[in-house]
Amino acid sequence: MQIHPISRMSSATDPESTIDGYVERIQPAFFVLLANTAFSASLFTLFVVLLVLSTKESRRRVAFRLNVLAICIVLTMGVLVGFGDGKTVLNELDQPLPATFITSMAFTVFPPLLADSILLTRLLALYPLSSTDRVTLSKIFAFPLCIKCARVVVLILFINGYAEVLRAGSGNPWFRNPNLIAEWTMQIADNAYSVTLFLYNLRVRTIPGRLPARIRQIFYIAAANFVFPLIFNLVLIICSTTVQSSDTLGSLLLLINNYVTVMGVLCATVWFSRSEW
Repeated sequence: MQIHPISRMSSATDPESTIDGYVERIQPAFFVLLANTAFSASLFTLFVVLLVLSTKESRRRVAFRLNVLAICIVLTMGVLVGFGDGKTVLNELDQPLPATFITSMAFTVFPPLLADSILLTRLLALYPLSSTDRVTLSKIFAFPLCIKCARVVVLILFINGYAEVLRAGSGNPWFRNPNLIAEWTMQIADNAYSVTLFLYNLRVRTIPGRLPARIRQIFYIAAANFVFPLIFNLVLIICSTTVQSSDTLGSLLLLINNYVTVMGVLCATVWFSRSEW
């Protein structure tokens, strides 16, 4: 029996079209899964280094415990992201529950806030509670505490909006999202305030020709926790307001910003893990 040319072409190309369509559909999840795996492995390695270089005394410090908490939260995020995207890659028909994606997103957007809060504990090295009056402490900590509360509010609003998008099954949750843009802007302002405060203390407390080791260490930690997150925050704001078609780019940038923020302060902590925090 002679097969019609169109039927022959259809029978030959249908499997290819099916495969190409499947690859195209899982490609975004695969890219996110690949980036998440690489950064999770790097963060876990740094975590091991932190534990190896830490001392019994340093493990009692608040900064060390906050670092461990931030790492555990981010690694949990990595597991959730890997589970959701891995399940999509292996079987796109068997999607995880929406609660999985909502929880994963919550673990993605909140860790930078925790990492920035670690810097607040280092302000106590410059302004000890025992020797600083309450008025001065109020002036110093009022702005970072208020802005962190505001960041919590906008992140909760974003998570609620993200859940609504999942329930609707359509829409881009990150394109020109006012809550995310507000969060990234406040993160820049929050970090800039801390770095400016450290620079001011360096200028006031430094003896000409001599830089106190403790102040120098705190400044390096602040710089590491500011420069790279600043770059990614600016990229996030620009992409969120200009790139509409791809939410995969938004997911990757959110993921990378999360890891870079936590790894920045962790690297600085590992650097000075044998010093007094």
